[in-house]
Parts: sequence; structure tokens; C-alpha cells
Amino acid sequence: MNPPLPEPRPHDLLALSATAPPFPDAPPWVDASLARAPFVVVRRAPRMGSAIAVGIRGTARSERFGAWLEPRYIDSALTPEALRLRQPDASRENMPAFAFLRAITPILDASGLAWGPAGSTGFELASGVPTITTHSDLDVIVRAPQPLSHADASRLLDALSLQARPAGTRIDVQIETPGAAFSLADFARQNVRVLLRHADGPRFAADPWAAP
Repeated sequence: MNPPLPEPRPHDLLALSATAPPFPDAPPWVDASLARAPFVVVRRAPRMGSAIAVGIRGTARSERFGAWLEPRYIDSALTPEALRLRQPDASRENMPAFAFLRAITPILDASGLAWGPAGSTGFELASGVPTITTHSDLDVIVRAPQPLSHADASRLLDALSLQARPAGTRIDVQIETPGAAFSLADFARQNVRVLLRHADGPRFAADPWAAP
């Protein structure tokens, strides 16, 4: 018997098992998308019974579909931290988002925080299916289980922004606390409340690590 999978977290990519049924009420492009790359991403939303909130992406930015998936249909899970260790196909490694990811790796590693790529970059690293374009942003998840000071956040943002300018690629860093997420840029640039993304909806907080 395979060991149980860890509890999925937002941004984890889940590989569907061969026995996974079609998603009810899905638009026509969903079946084609899953045939091409049988992966879904965990959404930040409450479970429906035991089913996990997931999202399916298509080939166009407008093609996004939210659904729920029973854990028994998960074949494997890939976290952003695991995807950080993967390499793109050699023919794709010089795409701007991948080149930028390599450039900022020493900066993020030096922070001492767990991190990894998400969004289209993470999806391509997980599935092997070409997903990013020359204009794709780089989405990064940084785990911060303990409070991060505004000064440390500002230094990290400045270092990443310095690399972003010559790369010509925009970076979006989400800081993940044990119960929510928020933008590194918002937190670093202001000493007021930040918008927290919770499973039950967004809210503002002065201290992102305070218990809800």
C-alpha cells in the first residue's frame, strides 16, 4: 500500500489517477486540457466534504475552471518546493521566466525560507507541457511560518526587483503563513494592513501571522 499523501496546500499540483472521473459541469476545453496534462492545482477554498478545491487551466488565460476532487483520485502531489529542484526541457530553459528563476534562486535560498515556483512556470515544470510564453510572469511561493519583519521583506523585495529589471520579467511573490497568504510587495512597502487570502475569503490584517 502506498503511504498516505501529505495534506495538500494551495498551489500544490496534483496528478490525477487514471480512474479519476470527469468533472461535472465542466466546459468542453477541460477534458482536452486534462488529456494533455492531467494535473490540477489546489485552490485556496474550503473543502466540500472530503473533496479538495482544485483548479484546471486551459491554453488561454480565460480558461480556468474550479472544481472539487476526492483524495482517492490523486496519484501524486508536487509542491512548489519540489518544483524548485526540477529543470525545464533543454529546448525551453532560456525562456525568460526560467532564466529569471535561475537568477533569483541564490537570493531566495539565502533568505533561509522554503520557496518554489507556482503559476504557469510551476505547471510546466510539473507536467513537462509547454505552458509559459515569452511574456509570462514568474509566480513564486515563499513559506514564512514565523513572522517576517518589514525590513527583511523590503530587502528581499529590493533584491528580487533588481534582478527583474534586466530580465524584463515581472515577479509576483506570495508569502504563505500557516493559515493565509499575502503579497510580499504589499507587506514590504507599507506599515499598514495587508490583504490576506484565506480559504474562507479575503480580509485585511495588520499582523498576517496573528490567529484569525
